[in-house]
Amino acid sequence: MRIVVIVARILLGLVFLVFGLNGLLHFMPNPPEPPPAVDFFGALWRTHYMIALIFGTQAIGGALLILDVAVPFALVILAPVIVNIVAFHVFLSPALLPMALVIAALEMFLAWHYRASFGQLFGPVFRP
Repeated sequence: MRIVVIVARILLGLVFLVFGLNGLLHFMPNPPEPPPAVDFFGALWRTHYMIALIFGTQAIGGALLILDVAVPFALVILAPVIVNIVAFHVFLSPALLPMALVIAALEMFLAWHYRASFGQLFGPVFRP
């Protein structure tokens, strides 16, 4: 089980580090998106800070996962990002929904593995 956790952690970390850095540095081309998705990203881009916040969070969370540093913290900061990724692909761009669900599954698997670390966040209800 230890190897599965390491593979899941590194895989999830690589996804977020690479795509987070790509969102900040634009070294890979983005695939064409449907018009509603283009409108959504256009609105985020016009805010100026939101793109940096989203992709910076992804890059930092991915780096923490890869380095095996503060993994529960990385999972907490990536959780809302993953919820938004899944919602984005459900409502605006369904072509990559399977990939979004794999990312969500990796997050849930790792959250379950590190569940003892989240006890203080959720109180006595969540303690294993």
